[in-house]
Amino acid sequence: MSLNYSEHPAMFRNRPFSFLLSVLLVPVGVGIIILLVWFMKCKATKLEIGNGEISLEQGLLSKDRTEVDITTVRSVKVYQSFLNRLLGVGNVSVFTAGDAPEISAAGMPRPQEFKDIIKGRE
Repeated sequence: MSLNYSEHPAMFRNRPFSFLLSVLLVPVGVGIIILLVWFMKCKATKLEIGNGEISLEQGLLSKDRTEVDITTVRSVKVYQSFLNRLLGVGNVSVFTAGDAPEISAAGMPRPQEFKDIIKGRE
Protein backbone atom coordinates (compact mmCIF):
# COMPACT_ATOMS: atom_id res chain seq x y z
CA MET A 1 0.00 0.00 0.00
CA SER A 2 1.40 3.38 -0.97
CA LEU A 3 1.41 6.34 1.40
CA ASN A 4 0.04 8.64 -1.27
CA TYR A 5 -3.48 8.79 -2.63
CA SER A 6 -4.46 10.98 -5.55
CA GLU A 7 -7.77 10.31 -7.30
CA HIS A 8 -10.58 11.93 -9.23
CA PRO A 9 -14.16 10.67 -8.78
CA ALA A 10 -15.01 7.72 -11.01
CA MET A 11 -17.65 8.18 -13.71
CA PHE A 12 -18.85 4.73 -14.72
CA ARG A 13 -18.17 2.95 -11.43
CA ASN A 14 -19.82 5.70 -9.38
CA ARG A 15 -23.10 5.72 -11.33
CA PRO A 16 -23.15 2.89 -13.88
CA PHE A 17 -26.86 3.18 -14.73
CA SER A 18 -26.65 6.94 -15.32
CA PHE A 19 -23.58 6.37 -17.47
CA LEU A 20 -25.35 3.75 -19.60
CA LEU A 21 -28.42 5.97 -19.97
CA SER A 22 -26.20 8.86 -21.09
CA VAL A 23 -24.48 6.62 -23.65
CA LEU A 24 -27.89 5.54 -24.97
CA LEU A 25 -28.82 9.21 -25.37
CA VAL A 26 -25.72 10.01 -27.45
CA PRO A 27 -27.50 9.46 -30.81
CA VAL A 28 -30.12 12.02 -29.76
CA GLY A 29 -27.36 14.54 -28.99
CA VAL A 30 -28.25 15.10 -25.34
CA GLY A 31 -26.07 12.22 -24.13
CA ILE A 32 -22.83 13.72 -25.40
CA ILE A 33 -23.53 16.97 -23.53
CA ILE A 34 -24.37 15.08 -20.33
CA LEU A 35 -21.22 12.95 -20.61
CA LEU A 36 -19.02 15.97 -21.35
CA VAL A 37 -20.33 17.98 -18.39
CA TRP A 38 -20.07 14.93 -16.13
CA PHE A 39 -16.50 14.24 -17.30
CA MET A 40 -15.46 17.84 -16.66
CA LYS A 41 -16.98 17.75 -13.15
CA CYS A 42 -15.09 14.55 -12.37
CA LYS A 43 -11.78 15.89 -13.67
CA ALA A 44 -12.33 19.17 -11.80
CA THR A 45 -12.37 17.34 -8.44
CA LYS A 46 -9.26 15.77 -6.93
CA LEU A 47 -8.71 14.21 -3.50
CA GLU A 48 -5.10 13.78 -2.38
CA ILE A 49 -3.05 12.62 0.57
CA GLY A 50 0.57 13.74 0.61
CA ASN A 51 3.13 15.63 2.67
CA GLY A 52 1.13 15.13 5.86
CA GLU A 53 -2.00 16.78 4.44
CA ILE A 54 -5.32 15.78 2.96
CA SER A 55 -6.52 18.12 0.24
CA LEU A 56 -9.69 18.36 -1.81
CA GLU A 57 -9.48 20.59 -4.88
CA GLN A 58 -12.60 21.45 -6.86
CA GLY A 59 -13.22 23.65 -9.89
CA LEU A 60 -12.01 24.27 -13.42
CA LEU A 61 -11.72 28.02 -13.86
CA SER A 62 -11.98 29.05 -10.23
CA LYS A 63 -10.52 26.68 -7.65
CA ASP A 64 -11.75 25.78 -4.18
CA ARG A 65 -9.05 23.98 -2.20
CA THR A 66 -9.55 22.58 1.30
CA GLU A 67 -6.56 21.26 3.20
CA VAL A 68 -6.52 19.41 6.51
CA ASP A 69 -3.42 18.44 8.47
CA ILE A 70 -3.47 14.65 8.74
CA THR A 71 -2.56 14.76 12.45
CA THR A 72 -5.79 16.63 13.27
CA VAL A 73 -8.11 14.02 11.74
CA ARG A 74 -10.48 12.61 14.35
CA SER A 75 -12.36 10.17 12.14
CA VAL A 76 -12.89 9.10 8.55
CA LYS A 77 -16.26 7.88 7.31
CA VAL A 78 -16.55 5.71 4.19
CA TYR A 79 -20.02 5.01 2.79
CA GLN A 80 -20.50 2.38 0.10
CA SER A 81 -23.77 0.95 -1.17
CA PHE A 82 -23.78 -2.68 -2.28
CA LEU A 83 -23.21 -1.68 -5.91
CA ASN A 84 -20.46 0.76 -4.84
CA ARG A 85 -18.71 -2.06 -2.99
CA LEU A 86 -18.86 -4.29 -6.05
CA LEU A 87 -17.40 -1.53 -8.22
CA GLY A 88 -14.78 -0.29 -5.71
CA VAL A 89 -16.00 3.28 -5.15
CA GLY A 90 -17.51 5.17 -2.22
CA ASN A 91 -18.16 8.45 -0.47
CA VAL A 92 -15.41 9.67 1.86
CA SER A 93 -15.85 12.17 4.71
CA VAL A 94 -13.02 13.48 6.92
CA PHE A 95 -13.83 14.88 10.36
CA THR A 96 -11.48 16.87 12.58
CA ALA A 97 -13.82 18.47 15.11
CA GLY A 98 -17.55 18.93 15.37
CA ASP A 99 -20.31 17.12 13.53
CA ALA A 100 -19.76 18.45 10.01
CA PRO A 101 -17.04 16.96 7.82
CA GLU A 102 -14.20 19.22 6.77
CA ILE A 103 -13.73 17.25 3.55
CA SER A 104 -16.42 15.26 1.77
CA ALA A 105 -16.03 13.64 -1.66
CA ALA A 106 -18.42 11.32 -3.50
CA GLY A 107 -17.58 8.54 -5.95
CA MET A 108 -13.96 8.12 -4.98
CA PRO A 109 -12.09 5.01 -6.14
CA ARG A 110 -10.47 2.82 -3.45
CA PRO A 111 -12.11 4.55 -0.45
CA GLN A 112 -10.94 1.90 2.01
CA GLU A 113 -7.32 2.48 0.95
CA PHE A 114 -7.85 6.20 1.61
CA LYS A 115 -9.07 5.40 5.14
CA ASP A 116 -6.26 2.90 5.78
CA ILE A 117 -3.61 5.46 4.78
CA ILE A 118 -5.00 8.02 7.24
CA LYS A 119 -5.49 5.54 10.07
CA GLY A 120 -2.05 4.01 9.46
CA ARG A 121 -0.28 7.30 10.12
CA GLU A 122 0.19 6.56 13.82
